[in-house]
Amino acid sequence: MPSIRRYVNQLGERENIDQVFLVADKQLRANRNGNLYLQLRLTDKTGSLTGMLWNASDSMFNSVETGNYLRVAGTTQIYNGQLQMIVTRIEPTDPRQIDEQDFVTVSTEEMDRLAQRLTELLRTVRNVHLRNLAECFLADEHFMGKFTTAPAGIKNHHAYRGGLLAHVVSLMEVCRVVAPLYPELDSDLLLLGAFLHDAGKIDELTYDREFGYSDEGQLIGHVVMIISTVEDKVAESERLSQEKFPAELLLRLKHLIISHHGEYEFGSPKLPMTLEAIALHLLDNLDAKLYSVAQILKEDVGSDSNWTSFNQSLGRKFFKGQRPDTQ
Repeated sequence: MPSIRRYVNQLGERENIDQVFLVADKQLRANRNGNLYLQLRLTDKTGSLTGMLWNASDSMFNSVETGNYLRVAGTTQIYNGQLQMIVTRIEPTDPRQIDEQDFVTVSTEEMDRLAQRLTELLRTVRNVHLRNLAECFLADEHFMGKFTTAPAGIKNHHAYRGGLLAHVVSLMEVCRVVAPLYPELDSDLLLLGAFLHDAGKIDELTYDREFGYSDEGQLIGHVVMIISTVEDKVAESERLSQEKFPAELLLRLKHLIISHHGEYEFGSPKLPMTLEAIALHLLDNLDAKLYSVAQILKEDVGSDSNWTSFNQSLGRKFFKGQRPDTQ
């Protein structure tokens, strides 16, 4: 195996590869002739690519575990603007021989910086009730341990360990910039809504190594799951402060969380019906979409077109323009 690793974002077409990847997903499929092939999503800290192993079998499929490391040999190629690998050999790898930093999207130092920034942003809140509530969450080591390591999704935006923290801090920064432009907005309430809107994902998703959904996540969903936690923390803040949390303020905060998906068709139990809820939905969508499209542009490596391949989930192609070295 090569001593110097070639990361996914360094790979080009027609390269012979023999190194270790983290398996994020596996599927056993049949081609038009009924022959089985193994499709793998192979990742490292810089990105992912699809690996295709022809003439596969059930036993071969069962020998590969998602969330585990796998030594993969094969040749890269471009297909529909995406880099993939035609795999010729796979073999399990002892994780003790792996440098896990090669597979961590966000470094420990970056996660610490983001966690510190999250604390700083929450402590700018002036409303005493919301500030006390934020402090109850920050003091909960179990909650914060999950919050700082969870992904924001499985396949869409910020789908990596620490992705939830990165998304929330980015969204809170945007809220801090936008809120002063609209004096009618309650900037403190908007900031708490940004902090908590996706917090249910810490238990909706599973992310110890392989990403997936918990049973509660499948049956209830993160939008609803966090509400009981918010109620518990409000009760805690009342006990500590000896002050009643205003009923309407709590109602508005819950509405921010419940309505942040914005549309019924996107799984929102309610449409946004306050200024802050409208702002949170739109700014959340802004942060998620910009991240997703930036990743699409980054990962589309088709060199003969100014456009990416068609993206099914977003329903369009995206314009790349000419690369700097061709202008």
